[in-house]
Amino acid sequence: MALIQGESLATLRDRRPLVRNTLANLACLLLGTIAVAVLVRVEMSLGWDFVVAATLSLSAIFAFVLYLLPQYPHRRFGYANTVTAIRASLVSLTAATVLCFESLQQADTVLWILVGVVVVALALDGIDGYLARRYRQESELGARFDMEVDAFLILILSVAAALLDKAGAWVLLIGLMRYFFVAAGWLVPALAADLPSSIRRKFVCVVQVSILCLILVPAVVAPVSNYLAAAALLALVYSFAADIVYLVRKRVSA
Repeated sequence: MALIQGESLATLRDRRPLVRNTLANLACLLLGTIAVAVLVRVEMSLGWDFVVAATLSLSAIFAFVLYLLPQYPHRRFGYANTVTAIRASLVSLTAATVLCFESLQQADTVLWILVGVVVVALALDGIDGYLARRYRQESELGARFDMEVDAFLILILSVAAALLDKAGAWVLLIGLMRYFFVAAGWLVPALAADLPSSIRRKFVCVVQVSILCLILVPAVVAPVSNYLAAAALLALVYSFAADIVYLVRKRVSA
């Protein structure tokens, strides 16, 4: 492990332009996010915990990107990763709003703003993949970065659904299921193996975000919101079950 880390550090030293370009992109987006968070705080009379929450969540995501950077094969951070980083910024602001806005249930305007931000983030989700293919900048880092931003967004939206009483506490399973799957991979090595690209998996992810976003709309209330959340959860359970069956069969055949 020490040897691998040493090689990774040596690789980064040889690729200083990539490091500088990546840090410049992430630093600009982080500073821009902090500036937006401060403006939102002033306009909505929020506490400084809103700014701190947005900053810490985005910093954690960007730290993960830097952790994966040694295996990145391209010379520049790239347009696709920059778009994903913008999505991460929007998701971090969404997370801070959900966690720090004390009267979310009485703030229809805020909910509509959240819905708008999530729709933009969802639209950008298709653009980053296109840019990666268009400029031949596809990479494991880009795929993982995109996946983690999606997972975090789904988690935050499921928390919002629970806080707004749009569904019971079980709705949190939608956001937590992927993290449970990752934890299971630590205990059962077969579940930690790589999965092939899947249209089904991507479609289910879009369904989760779309349904959870719809649930945030003030006019959507129980029991309709419960039915929508249950449908999203069932689709997610099916998707994970299919992946688990694939991985187990792969391990058995090997």
